[in-house]
Amino acid sequence: MLNGARYGTNDIEKAKVFYDEIAKIAGAQRVFERPDVVAYKGAEGGMFLIGKPFEGAASSGNGTQVTMAMQSRAMVDAVYAKALEMGGTCEGAPGVRGNDPNGFYGAYFRDLDGNKLVAFRFGPPD
Repeated sequence: MLNGARYGTNDIEKAKVFYDEIAKIAGAQRVFERPDVVAYKGAEGGMFLIGKPFEGAASSGNGTQVTMAMQSRAMVDAVYAKALEMGGTCEGAPGVRGNDPNGFYGAYFRDLDGNKLVAFRFGPPD
């Protein structure tokens, strides 16, 4: 159903440094860039954009979240660790959510502008 997502930033250069590192781990790459926006895409899935708002300052939404599917739990852990290393903040350490130990494994974090993301994998441990 969804084909993409976009978050706002107040500092495109800092956002690019942050998301370039996340993209490397997630197997994604920049697919286009303009002075006001940059877009990332993996081999599968939709496109993720981070850019300056059309009007006013960027702010994080209450209740909004972008999800990123990973190929392994190790990738979930690595994305989360890199996000925190780059100045992101923890919203929920990596771990199984729910009763199924082979189900949803996710890690929640916020980027440099306070936007919430989750890196996740469905399935048994690697």
